[in-house]
Amino acid sequence: MSSITAQQALAVLREAELLCTPEQIEVALDRLAVAVTARLEGRDPLVLMVMNGAFVTAAGLLSRLRFPLRVGYLHATRYRSGTRGGEIDWIVPPRPAVAGQAVLVVDDIFDEGDTLKAILDEVRQRGAVALYSAVLVSKRHQRKVPGLVVDFVGLEVPDRYVFGCGMDYKDYWRQLPAIYAACG
Repeated sequence: MSSITAQQALAVLREAELLCTPEQIEVALDRLAVAVTARLEGRDPLVLMVMNGAFVTAAGLLSRLRFPLRVGYLHATRYRSGTRGGEIDWIVPPRPAVAGQAVLVVDDIFDEGDTLKAILDEVRQRGAVALYSAVLVSKRHQRKVPGLVVDFVGLEVPDRYVFGCGMDYKDYWRQLPAIYAACG
């Protein structure tokens, strides 16, 4: 159950600022696909999407990759329907097994990086032989986890609460084809 109603979610969208249009998203996904292909084609990678947020990004990216790969998922979160992160909650560990694999972890957003770092650490501990990360969006600010570098970034956005393209506002609006910033 969400902490807001559908009517409240509509009000948030009505007041939100459009940051990235569907056309900008498509161009970013094209760039990501070119970069991922250049680096991973021929590596027989396992692509792990981080649920729930990365399903839109992963679908857009995977449909552009024209080389053999396998797809899996994991579900780890710090938000649990809220807008502030907490401790990492492992809902589903990486599936299938990553031991001995070249792995690309696809996530929706690189904000501060705590969740992504925990995911990458877990995948590394489970025996991935090569590990890469891709995000649709990176926020512009100086609060990133020290030393964490994302290999493939589609777009940069201001340091605001964003939703759409897989990212939610209190469990709503993941399905939007654009990225918005909540006002207020």
